[in-house]
Amino acid sequence: MLAAARVVLDRNWLGSSTVPSRSLYPHQWNWDSAFIAIGRSWHEQSRAQQELEVLFDGQWSNGMLPHIVFDPDTPDDAYFPGPRFWQSERAAGCPPQRATSGITQPPLHARAALEIYQRAVDEPEARSFLERLYPKLVAQHEYLAGCRDVTGNGLVAIVHPWESGLDNSPAFDHVLDDLVIPDGALPSYERRDLVHADPTHRPTDDAYERFVYLALAYREVDYDDAVLIDRSPFLLEGPLFNAIYLWSTHALAEIAGIIGGDPRPHRAAARRAHDAMLAELWSDEAGRFVARDARTGDRDPNATIISFMPLLDPELPPDIVDRLVGLLESPCFHPSHTEEHYIISSFDLDADGFDPQRYWRGPVWLNTNWLVWRGLRQHGRHDVADEVGDSMAALVDRSGFSEYFSPFDGAGYGSDDFSWSAALLIDRLLREPPAA
Repeated sequence: MLAAARVVLDRNWLGSSTVPSRSLYPHQWNWDSAFIAIGRSWHEQSRAQQELEVLFDGQWSNGMLPHIVFDPDTPDDAYFPGPRFWQSERAAGCPPQRATSGITQPPLHARAALEIYQRAVDEPEARSFLERLYPKLVAQHEYLAGCRDVTGNGLVAIVHPWESGLDNSPAFDHVLDDLVIPDGALPSYERRDLVHADPTHRPTDDAYERFVYLALAYREVDYDDAVLIDRSPFLLEGPLFNAIYLWSTHALAEIAGIIGGDPRPHRAAARRAHDAMLAELWSDEAGRFVARDARTGDRDPNATIISFMPLLDPELPPDIVDRLVGLLESPCFHPSHTEEHYIISSFDLDADGFDPQRYWRGPVWLNTNWLVWRGLRQHGRHDVADEVGDSMAALVDRSGFSEYFSPFDGAGYGSDDFSWSAALLIDRLLREPPAA
């Protein structure tokens, strides 16, 4: 399985970075590259470092790291929305040498950089890599804390579902369902995802129209956050984005210590994020973390995979860890009523609208499994973590390195030979096993 995973990563290598898949996602994606770098760090230090450094070549001068850095050798119409749609050159700080999208994704990159260093064969080069990347990582985090803390409560808000990495999750329905698109507001476009994947497995046309409309709204203000935040109908503070921000902020503190910097500002930022998540996103009544509309304060009523992501917080109170583990082991996320089953579904199995095949509305994804697995391990919940990690390996054994999987029979959907599925299985198989 390890050898097969490495073949997938090699097959998707473009020469300086890795695509998520050759067909459906033919460019470099933001948090995909962080996952990929973590997987590569076990056997390819140089490519792991290059993965992140090439991605950060697309960073804007304000610190924003785009969710797509477009490959100049790939035709514009190979993916929608492509460079001509985003028009990133409209933003004052866009790098002139690279076309990018205009939105970001979860900031996992400091964590990935730290893990490259921790298992580096060439330690001096890895230290030099950290020294080169550290200012860019700091700028990324300062952008999020400065431009996206829209309510001043210490939480980072996203301005588009695509920024979450979980584009089509029911966690956003309570905001998107109220979005009204004016007549004539949308250009004509062709959904390239439907060329490569079964339409019944992808977001609906209605959902996609909302995604395109929100992207256009950001483009029309030249990606100026200050202007957009006054106007945007979508401003969401979510557990996944903020938990990853917090986890990577702890990694930034460690990196600062390694290269002779000051870790204290990063520790303070992590504490602020910790306090804000508990105060604003924890629902004691529901027993889970919830997404929050930053404009109205309305909370997402759905139980989704994002509820578990604050397990990445090393200081999460034990009683909250216990309640999240209880939810994870409940019928909402544990389909034990069927002989064959796999965890963790991306949506409550008993909810209206659950679909075991539809993008982020039911299937199991290896990246979210991996995040929960890492969180459970750091809280000493190795029994549950092992079940989550074993499910990752069982899914790949059943259906290969698919993009996502049915929680009931393990059937694979989306892209084949998906890079983060391969990279994160490598990490799952090679990371030191739990202590007895």
